[in-house]
Amino acid sequence: MFAIIGIVVVFVSVIGGFLMEKGHLEVLVQPAELLIIAGAATGTLLVANPIHILKGIAAGLKAILGGSQFGKERYLETLKMMYQFLNKVRKEGLLSVEMDVEKPKESSIFKNYPMFLNDHHARDFVCDTLRMAITGGVEPFDMDQMMELDMEVHHHAATQPVNALNTMADALPGLGIVAAVLGVVITMGALGGPPEEIGHKVAAALVGTFLGILLCYGVAGPLSQNMSKTADEHNGYLHVLRVLMLSFLKGSAPMIAIEMGRRAIPAHVRPSFDEMEKRCKNQGGAAEAIAA
Repeated sequence: MFAIIGIVVVFVSVIGGFLMEKGHLEVLVQPAELLIIAGAATGTLLVANPIHILKGIAAGLKAILGGSQFGKERYLETLKMMYQFLNKVRKEGLLSVEMDVEKPKESSIFKNYPMFLNDHHARDFVCDTLRMAITGGVEPFDMDQMMELDMEVHHHAATQPVNALNTMADALPGLGIVAAVLGVVITMGALGGPPEEIGHKVAAALVGTFLGILLCYGVAGPLSQNMSKTADEHNGYLHVLRVLMLSFLKGSAPMIAIEMGRRAIPAHVRPSFDEMEKRCKNQGGAAEAIAA
C-alpha cells in the first residue's frame, strides 16, 4: 500500500510542480516516447533473465503491493506454533512428530497456521531440519551449518530478481536518451516546417529523457529497493526459526528455545516476553508454559 502511495506522491509532485510553472500537461503526453522506453526496458529484462527470475520479479512486485507479511502478529503466531511443536517433542519424543514433518499439510499442529504452510520456503526449512533431527546422528553444529547453507542459497535466489529489476532501472535513463535521440532525428527531418511544429517535436524528444530518468529514480529503483528489503525480512524470519530450533536441539527447554527465537526477532516487530508468554499460555496452558 505504501509503495502505491509513494509512487502517486512522486507523480503528483512532479506534475504539480510542472503545472505551477505554467507548463502544459498535454506536452508530457507522448505515447510514442513511453512505448520506446517501456518497451525497450521490458525487452532488455526478457533478454537478460531466465523465466524463474522473471517470475520472481512478478511475485516480488505482488508482495510489495500486499505489504509486509512479517509483522509482530506473524512472529507471535510462529512462536506459538513452535512452542506447541517442541512441547509435543519433549513429552512424546522426536518420533511422535515424524508424520507432522513428512506431511505438514496434514499435521494437527501446522494445519492451524496457514501462513506458515503457504510459505513453502519456511515450511521446508523447518521440516527438512527436523527430519534430519529425527533421523539422528547429526550434531547440532552440523545442523546449524546445514541451516546456514540453506538460508544462503534461498537469500541468493531471492536477491536475483532484485538485481535484475535494479539493472533495468539503471538502463532507463539511457533508454530515455535513445528516445530523445530518435525525437531529434525526427525534428531534423522537419526543419523546413513551421516553428510551432519544430518546437513540439523538440519538446517530445526532451520528454523521452524526462520519462527515462523519472521511471528510473521514481518507480523502478525504489521498487527494487523495496523488494530487497522484503527479501531481507524473509531471511530474518528464517534466522529466527534457525536460532529457535538450534537452541532446542542443543537441549534447551521449549520455552527457553522460544525465548531465544524471540530475541532474534528484529526490534521494530519484536513482541515483549509477556506478549509471547500469554500467546503460548492461551494455547498450551499456564502450567505447561511454566513447567517448560
